[in-house]
Amino acid sequence: MTLPSSDERCAAGDEHCITCSDEGIEMTVVETTQCGAQCRDPEGVDHRVEIELVEPVEIGDLLLVHAGVAIARLEIR
Repeated sequence: MTLPSSDERCAAGDEHCITCSDEGIEMTVVETTQCGAQCRDPEGVDHRVEIELVEPVEIGDLLLVHAGVAIARLEIR
């Protein structure tokens, strides 16, 4: 098995490193699938998100997402 280089592991576009960043992003669930959920960030961009840590989720739930993984369910105010 070949491990990705540090450049490949940290590639996430121009915004930040998905491996190293301490940034969590609030995202809204727009669709659930067998493999996770499709979530929308505050800028309107959709992302595939792993939801095993916060299951079950429903459309409209607000999640805190870090590196493509939902780490907490947030209360909608």
